[in-house]
Amino acid sequence: MEDRYPLLNRIQGPADLRSLPDESLPQLAAELRRLIIEVVSVTGGHLASNLGVVELSIALHREFASPQDKIVWDVGHQCYAHKILTGRREAFYTLRRRGGLSGFPKRAESPHDIIETGHSSTSISAALGLLAGQELSGGKGRVLAVIGDGALTGGMALEGLNHAGHLGKNLIVVLNDNAMSISHNVGAMSSYLSRLSASKLYRNLRTRIDTTLKNVPYGDRLAGAVNRVKRSAKAVLYRETLFSDLGFGYVGPLDGHDIPLLREVFRSLREMDRPVVVHVFTKKGKGYAYAEDNPTAFHGITPFSIRDGKVEKKGPPGYTECFSRSLCALAEKDPRLVAVTAAMAKGTGLALFQEKFPKRFFDVGITEQHAITFASGLAASGMRPVVSIYSTFMQRAADQLIHDAALPRLGVTVVMDRAGLVGEDGETHQGLYDIALFRPVPNITFLAPACAEELGLMLDYAVCLDGPALIRFPKAPCADCNPVLGAPLETGRGVFARRGRGPVLILSLGPLCAQAEAAADLLASGGLGADVYNIRFIKPLDAGYLRSLLAGYEAAYLVEDAAISGGLGSELGDLIQGWRLPLVYAHGGAPDAFLPQASRQELLADCGLDAEGIARAVRELAAGIDKPFPKPELLRRAT
Repeated sequence: MEDRYPLLNRIQGPADLRSLPDESLPQLAAELRRLIIEVVSVTGGHLASNLGVVELSIALHREFASPQDKIVWDVGHQCYAHKILTGRREAFYTLRRRGGLSGFPKRAESPHDIIETGHSSTSISAALGLLAGQELSGGKGRVLAVIGDGALTGGMALEGLNHAGHLGKNLIVVLNDNAMSISHNVGAMSSYLSRLSASKLYRNLRTRIDTTLKNVPYGDRLAGAVNRVKRSAKAVLYRETLFSDLGFGYVGPLDGHDIPLLREVFRSLREMDRPVVVHVFTKKGKGYAYAEDNPTAFHGITPFSIRDGKVEKKGPPGYTECFSRSLCALAEKDPRLVAVTAAMAKGTGLALFQEKFPKRFFDVGITEQHAITFASGLAASGMRPVVSIYSTFMQRAADQLIHDAALPRLGVTVVMDRAGLVGEDGETHQGLYDIALFRPVPNITFLAPACAEELGLMLDYAVCLDGPALIRFPKAPCADCNPVLGAPLETGRGVFARRGRGPVLILSLGPLCAQAEAAADLLASGGLGADVYNIRFIKPLDAGYLRSLLAGYEAAYLVEDAAISGGLGSELGDLIQGWRLPLVYAHGGAPDAFLPQASRQELLADCGLDAEGIARAVRELAAGIDKPFPKPELLRRAT
């Protein structure tokens, strides 16, 4: 390794970077890219976005003294070079692994990670708060927010800009413009930034004026007049920017891969006493041809071959792919069906829909709140909108779902991908809270499929409802369908996956049905019979049916791939207590804690939601039953 990374091996922190000779920085950039590609090819992660900010990261840490100077990385999926340059090179090989480095900024990892980020458009607000608090407490250091152009489509970023311009504090906002968020950017903000980048006339004129001024006798006396001319030229040729109107100085556009230029600009801004936007251009995926050619595919990628850029596909299709096929099949039959995404067409499975039905597809940018309210308007006009959003990002649109969809009872179907235990992306991406957030909302239907066939049934059911519906599923392969799971949906009721085998009922939600069935096999091998009931509906529940069903058992255990606090298990416990059933009951889910990165299977085991964990919990529950178990053949029931 010493020969491959001679410069990186000398860097234990930003001070070591600042001691390197200027002429060595291009080699340092090449070493950083090589290391990032090498590690991500094994661990998976965000590749294209991180390759694009290598020079920018070097320039920032060369000219600003982190952690006294505070750098806030928006979203955080562009922080790999930052992590390596701030003393985490040796640990970088543990990226996104259990007990290793997070793929996002994490305060517990390093004092250089000032703010934890994983969601978009938060950096300006957080950085402004840091700066205001620092001034009040007498602290020192510059504060910078590094935000991508995609994140600038988020309303929170604009709220932060508006407040920062009002306060007039010396905040530095570095706008990393690569014309993409995950997919190519859409919308007016993207077009606006494109116009800024294309307007070279003013920049060329400004450069000629500055050059001429240096060669004119008494040029300093002409400065005032020349500045007035420059401002006039700017007003005519290059209208004041949005940032200027909000009270920011504006520098750019700049080549984000030109380290000397970036350093010169950052050095000049260290003494600024007003907010300023530094607009830089970078190429997403720079330095790795496959990522440059297809930055969307290499934004967040599983392990791949460096040689040819190919990802080895294993196992059955995932829920996202199954959803994509089912949605397109429905759209073939119903011209009213439209699809909405918040800048994640590929990640949420809507790329195929976009290709087949471009006029019925809407990418609204990183604006989850707008996506739900926009879809409510579509529904009010007679369309059948399907909005696909990751569960962790749907948290942002809670008010819109309540106020704009559920209250007026509009037929908006929200498909929440990445629900439950997500895995390697860690705390900010675990989709554990949607049930507790949305189950109490009136007028909604909430479903969880256990397999691909059930997902198709639920989607068909949801888009025909008169009110809002939510469907949640994980980032995981679709389990082989148990034939009984293909039975038609009955509102509020589930189906038995296993029946007539014992005194214990395991109630499973969504994909945990496969784990519950495997747990039942383990229990049977130890002499304890257990039935498995796939709940299907989180809301509504057919309470009368559920009561009669539970009355035939001596113990029941519910498992859900969600937060145990406030989930479906808690509601069922309240119902059982109100019914006064002579039943031993418990439920399992994710604990009341933020769960760090690990594989999904590791997290399921940690939470007791794998087959072994469920079987163990059921044995403990069964030990609390007072009377002996009847023989399994006497327990065959009909409901």
